[in-house]
Amino acid sequence: MNHKTETSSASSAGTTSVRWTLTAKGADLATSTRFAAQADLSLQPAAAFAADAARAGMPRLVVNSRRRFQRIEGFGGAFTEAAAATWRQLPPAEADALLRAYFDVNAGHGYTFNRVHMNSCDFSLGNYAHADVPGDEALEHFNIDRDRQALLPMIKAAQQIAPGPMKLLVSPWSPPAWMKTNGQMNGGGKLLPRHASAWAQCYVRFIQAYEAEGVPVWGVSVQNEPDAVQRWDSCVYSAEEERDFVRDHLGPALHAAGLARIRIVIWDHNRDQMVQRADVVYSDPEAAKYVWGCGFHWYVEDHFDHVQLVHDAFPDKQLLFTEGCQEGGPHVGSWAPGERYARSIINDLNRWTVGWIDWNLLLDETGGPNHVGNLCSAPMLADREQQRLMPQSSYDYLGHFSRFIRPGAFRVLCSASSQDLECTAAVNEDGSVAVVVLNRSEKSHRFALHIDGQATVADLPPRAIATYVLPR
Repeated sequence: MNHKTETSSASSAGTTSVRWTLTAKGADLATSTRFAAQADLSLQPAAAFAADAARAGMPRLVVNSRRRFQRIEGFGGAFTEAAAATWRQLPPAEADALLRAYFDVNAGHGYTFNRVHMNSCDFSLGNYAHADVPGDEALEHFNIDRDRQALLPMIKAAQQIAPGPMKLLVSPWSPPAWMKTNGQMNGGGKLLPRHASAWAQCYVRFIQAYEAEGVPVWGVSVQNEPDAVQRWDSCVYSAEEERDFVRDHLGPALHAAGLARIRIVIWDHNRDQMVQRADVVYSDPEAAKYVWGCGFHWYVEDHFDHVQLVHDAFPDKQLLFTEGCQEGGPHVGSWAPGERYARSIINDLNRWTVGWIDWNLLLDETGGPNHVGNLCSAPMLADREQQRLMPQSSYDYLGHFSRFIRPGAFRVLCSASSQDLECTAAVNEDGSVAVVVLNRSEKSHRFALHIDGQATVADLPPRAIATYVLPR
């Protein structure tokens, strides 16, 4: 259960300075400050700091690492066929650089919590299913041969760089066409009730097949975006249908196969209706007993209050951000996507979210490939003509969280007196405290940063993000 606790403070009395890293907007990406280490800030006892009259009217940002909330599971992104196919087209040095930029814990973001699609998604090269023989209820023809072409090689290469075992969330966009009411993977439709047991077994077989390849699976979501009829791979479940599928088929199938350790994540769609979905599923104890938590996306209005509401109503269940990207093309060089990421992460963490998974790890310069033309941005884009990587603002902004708030950290009490300073903070297992501060305004801000009884003056430029780290 996630709950607020008060613990003894990490030993930081002897610490005299704060390390900090800055990303700030320039005229364009080339002239922007991007993930740059800054000169340390000197600390002094808060009482002595406050005695200086010049600091009296300064905005305050206060962190108390003794007041702890949820445990953080990690950050990451999605292995899609589009990402993997683009990665395979890179020169070897660039392909290695891409993986190190994301998964190396020293030189990169240290990603540990990632997602992969089961069967095709829109960011596949076309529709496919692992059980594609109509009427094959026994799944005699089930195979993951398609994933061996690009997806699994990319995942395995990332495993060699990642700091320890990766968590992998498996999400289906659609059952095989023959299991659906509309007879196709695209365009919504529903799972035919007579195929529910066979479809549940597909999750089992997929997990077993991946783990036989040396790729452990952490959990599954029931269905990507179950309330959307899309022109790409999609399948609709009402709240009651998702509840019943988990209760009567998916949960029992995983347990019968010795896979009770696999976490089941419901919803996996936007924040707007997550409260209603959670209420229906969690109110049935026979369904709820199988469910680890609720996943959510960002493709409607913010509705951050809904994340908090789900926690308040069901504090024993977890919250996980499972997908977000800047829609409508690659947005090459745009600063806004990075700010959107940071604002979402701060607000989601501050409302009990335990992990945050980005969408495609890599796309090409068009924002694809996507088999229905649903082009989007990604933190890393590949210029195929120049054979080079193009890190975007979202890559830098994501790193301000994933590099400094590590798995096992606890979110801690953090607040700012200026509404322009959006912030969150966490204490890591080694006792270090990381404070992330976002300034989306067009003006710079000088503020008093207080961490566990010590204080310093910090300056944050306009359109910037900074991470301040108090070592143990």
